[in-house]
Amino acid sequence: MKHITRRRVRLALLALLALVALVGCQREPQPEWKLNDVSGHLPDLDFRLTDDNGKAVTGADFRGKVTVMYFGYTHCPDVCPLTLTQLHVVLDRLGAPADRVRILFVSVDPARDTPAIMHAYVNAFDKRAVGLVGSDRDVEALAKRYRSAFTREPDRGDGNYEVSHSSAIYIFDGSGKARLLATPSASQDDIVHDLHLLTSMETTP
Repeated sequence: MKHITRRRVRLALLALLALVALVGCQREPQPEWKLNDVSGHLPDLDFRLTDDNGKAVTGADFRGKVTVMYFGYTHCPDVCPLTLTQLHVVLDRLGAPADRVRILFVSVDPARDTPAIMHAYVNAFDKRAVGLVGSDRDVEALAKRYRSAFTREPDRGDGNYEVSHSSAIYIFDGSGKARLLATPSASQDDIVHDLHLLTSMETTP
């Protein structure tokens, strides 16, 4: 079963990355992105969740900021802390423009990830990170919207279980348009380069 669920997650990520192959020639000159350009191939940033301060928020609340969205959970043993650490280093390297960037960490484990737990977790990595939680239905709808996938393994009876999830990093511009797609293996140089371009672009909140 574990092999099947992990295979499902890998296939979902591969299908998402396959979007890049669909991007044809652009009619107008485009920025020289280092990451995968998904402009026009993924929907705008849109959700209704609760942030790590217990406040109801929507995608519109982050207009005017470049947002970097990642699905994960606080009990994640490896890829989540590594990804958040990487993003923290990227924002530090970005310098002053990082004030226009927010990391959105969406929990795929709402049963264990309360707003308070998420607040302590994301702030341990970066003060510009926002933890987002919601009902199973809301989180599943958001994951489906961005072609992400996750599967929770059965609880062993002690409250411990693993969650297999896609590791795509979604990057939206200040108007909420999906612009770029990355993975945790993307180089810091490439992410810094593209975030610098995005934060320097004029967008309409």
